[in-house]
Amino acid sequence: MARYDVVIVGAGHAGAQAAIALRQAKFAGSIAVIGDEPELPYERPPLSKDYLAGDKPFDRLLIRPPAFWSERDVAMLLGQRVTAVDAAAHTVSVGETAIGYGRLIWAGGGSPRRLSCSGHDYAGVHGVRTRADVDKLMTELATTTRVVVIGGGYIGLEAAAVLTKLGKHVTVLEAQDRVLARVAGAQLSRFYEMEHRAHGVEIRLGVTVDVIEGAADKVTGVRLADREIVPADMVIVGIGIVPEVAALLAAGAEGGNGVAVDRHCRTSLPDIYAIGDCALHANDFADGAPIRLESVQNANDQATCVAKAIAGVSDAPYHAIPWFWSNQYDLKLQTVGLSIGYDQTVLRGDPATRSFSLVYLKAGRVIALDCVNATRDYVQGRALVLAGAAPDPARLADPGQVLKELA
Repeated sequence: MARYDVVIVGAGHAGAQAAIALRQAKFAGSIAVIGDEPELPYERPPLSKDYLAGDKPFDRLLIRPPAFWSERDVAMLLGQRVTAVDAAAHTVSVGETAIGYGRLIWAGGGSPRRLSCSGHDYAGVHGVRTRADVDKLMTELATTTRVVVIGGGYIGLEAAAVLTKLGKHVTVLEAQDRVLARVAGAQLSRFYEMEHRAHGVEIRLGVTVDVIEGAADKVTGVRLADREIVPADMVIVGIGIVPEVAALLAAGAEGGNGVAVDRHCRTSLPDIYAIGDCALHANDFADGAPIRLESVQNANDQATCVAKAIAGVSDAPYHAIPWFWSNQYDLKLQTVGLSIGYDQTVLRGDPATRSFSLVYLKAGRVIALDCVNATRDYVQGRALVLAGAAPDPARLADPGQVLKELA
């Protein structure tokens, strides 16, 4: 039986960074990364943007060049899926093969949440999570005129922006009364709705999907709860992910919507850590509430935290300010902090100029900023969030006021 000092399950951002950080911390033990895709670790955010648009080839998405992993003596066990964990025996199962570990880092990420309605499995219905997802989608573009995007979150809106630029007629269906409702304030939602409509995207709010219509096992439309049928040659489903933690939960790990970890990213099972999209952790920037963060920042920072602990370099708990970004058309949205539980927003600048920021406050203190084409606000606003600053809202709203002076 093959055995490694550290086995990393998942070859996405979190898994790759864990291996990188272990070697950076001078960890000399054996490392194996098990990934269920055949590709070496690559960046996922560009999939719904630059890669889908054809502006960036796949080799430019690789997190490290192929030679990097062999030079650092990291075994890449790709195209393989872990189906079970035996915490007592310190093994994981890959098919009929057992692989032993000293420490296990679970970086399984998640899979796209699927529709449960009839017709969800028709040809032409796609998720956007992996290279294979987007490659398959791209092969159908030449014969696609009408695209329906189900879900008005970042993935859905990014895909809508790219497909519109490619000349497709795009309709976005969102069950809530505004896009980005789960992650942003109403002013930002309305701004992005206006931008997409100005580019020709049809946005339908407060609608629910009943059935995916099809003929000869190929999608032809989306039937709504009110019986209206929205014609479609392609459907993209962007309604979140399901964390890949079944094997850990079956092994006895605590969790549910993700696997629960402590402030050092340790699960309830001995010698097993969890990081990235699937890790349910108490985040200091969410008042210590348990949360999963689906971001590159969280994946990388949790991976580094665990690697330093395993290498004996540091036992500091995970504490990193969250940040995110989204590119749509010529708009660059940069977010710092978490707006969960905000009770006040301050608009800084004029959305009509297409450069502004929305500042979120809770009990008078800044907890997050959404900055659209306003990089200086994003950079300086970080200090406000870290300090828990409580500036005068009138000064905060003044775009001539330098934010770092309010920290």
